[in-house]
Amino acid sequence: MVESGVVKLDRTEFTECFRTSFRTPYIMRLAFSAGIGGLLFGYDTGVISGALLYIRDDFEEVDKKTWLQETIVATAVAGAIIGAGVGGWLNDRLGRKPTILIADILFFIGALIMAVAPNPSVIILGRVFVGLGVGMASMTSPLYISETSPARIRGALVSTNGLLITGGQFLSYLINLGFTQVKGTWRWMLGVAAVPALVQFVLMLSLPESPRWLYRKDKVSEAEAILSRIYPTEQVEEEMNALKQSVENEIAEEGEIGEGNIFTKVRKALGNKIFRRGLYSGITVQVAQQFVGINTVMYYSPTIVQLAGFASNKTALALSLITSGLNAVGSIVSMAFVDRYGRRRLMIISMIGIITCLIVLAVVFEQASVHSPKISYSESTHFGLNATCPAYNKASNPASWNCMNCVRAHPDCAFCANKGNELLPGACISASNTMKKACHGESRVYFTEGCPSKFGFLAVVLLGAYIISYSPGMGTVPWIVNSEIYPLRYRGIGGGLAAVSNWSSNLIVSETFLTLTEHLGSSGTFLLFAGFSAVGLICIYILVPETKGLPIEEVEQMLEKGFRPNLCGLGKKKEPSKEDGL
Repeated sequence: MVESGVVKLDRTEFTECFRTSFRTPYIMRLAFSAGIGGLLFGYDTGVISGALLYIRDDFEEVDKKTWLQETIVATAVAGAIIGAGVGGWLNDRLGRKPTILIADILFFIGALIMAVAPNPSVIILGRVFVGLGVGMASMTSPLYISETSPARIRGALVSTNGLLITGGQFLSYLINLGFTQVKGTWRWMLGVAAVPALVQFVLMLSLPESPRWLYRKDKVSEAEAILSRIYPTEQVEEEMNALKQSVENEIAEEGEIGEGNIFTKVRKALGNKIFRRGLYSGITVQVAQQFVGINTVMYYSPTIVQLAGFASNKTALALSLITSGLNAVGSIVSMAFVDRYGRRRLMIISMIGIITCLIVLAVVFEQASVHSPKISYSESTHFGLNATCPAYNKASNPASWNCMNCVRAHPDCAFCANKGNELLPGACISASNTMKKACHGESRVYFTEGCPSKFGFLAVVLLGAYIISYSPGMGTVPWIVNSEIYPLRYRGIGGGLAAVSNWSSNLIVSETFLTLTEHLGSSGTFLLFAGFSAVGLICIYILVPETKGLPIEEVEQMLEKGFRPNLCGLGKKKEPSKEDGL
């Protein structure tokens, strides 16, 4: 899950935030209006997981083609990668406010396209539009909030963007559940995103541009007018001087990097040993965040629940709501502990919990597969010889088949559970709407993704434990590390490269998950992610230093000398040596 805009803060900052916002409601209006972008970001991330279940019901080709399901999910991620890149350029060229407005337009158009889509290709087109909006919003909303917030409560206000992302994900699951009985199901689920996009567009029209951007464009009087609405009159001059000094320092740092296009600047940055070491850490935590498999849960959570043995779409959505809620709670927990226990230690503990949960999940899914209900020949031919799955008819030893053999044999195979008890032998039938209706007509349960299992509830509990392990550590801390690990003059380049690595890893994971489950099974897939997580844990242990409480200068000194990890998870500064290594 990509959660840009998550920052470190403490309880005192929250208290001051409430006080200041109460005295100056305009500040909260600015933060809330821009923060809707985070809500849209989170909503789009979560909504597709439930909508996909009903898209499969309406379009048989989507149900039969795993790659098409993955493409519907992953095109938004691909769009977000482009949107983030274009958004950075638009932020500098047009300003923060116009960029947010453009993102809203893209959200709105994408939501409407998906809502009226006559076929899967049009859904994919809508997902591209929404993805572009997500990419722009992911970097512009926290930037706008940061630049229009009083310094003493900036961390608390920017953190609301991260909370709104997880809140948007939770809201998407609620809305998905609410539309399960409404005609059009997935169209409403995807189309509802147009409403908050329209609301934000209207609100942003009445709000100003970022004072920092205005000052950089020599619109000093306009910047001062905005600051006068944010700060008390006696503080405006002081804040203008601080803004002037900050912008001058920023321009000076840009001068150190030198002129040229982005590729030239990246090449110069990579020539700096301190930046290079910081980049190793930054990219390590961002790639690890995705390869623990988190977005398989966020994008495919209801599908995973169905793989665990819950065939009903509504039940799968209801159980998935638990994981989304735990993710939101975990983000709040992280804020309470990240400055107390440190970034490195929190990530290491998080990774150990993730690996444990993934391994146990793999065992549970393997046991569910081995003990899935047997296939009965009499049950299978009950619906007619032509209704039986062709692969079952051609099998050399059909008597040895169980439900999992049936649903994995071919996309045209489905399992119709025993009428009296789902765990008793059932029928392996052709997967079609006709046979689905015939199965349901006899009050039986129809399975295409997973099988009836006595281990199903345990799998859901373990998914919850996985989220609890992930969210407070690997969910939020990688973004904090990336805000602290780079030399100030290279922070934009480092953060951008790390963000691209995060989105790219997200794309790889989301585009391959269903294919992996098809070829390796659920058990093998979770075991594979456990392996990736173990590699990530080792890399974090070796490459990522602790940055808690360190000024930028001390972080640079630590990277200059290098650091030596220890078993306690904090890491030790390494004494200077002739060999600089990395």
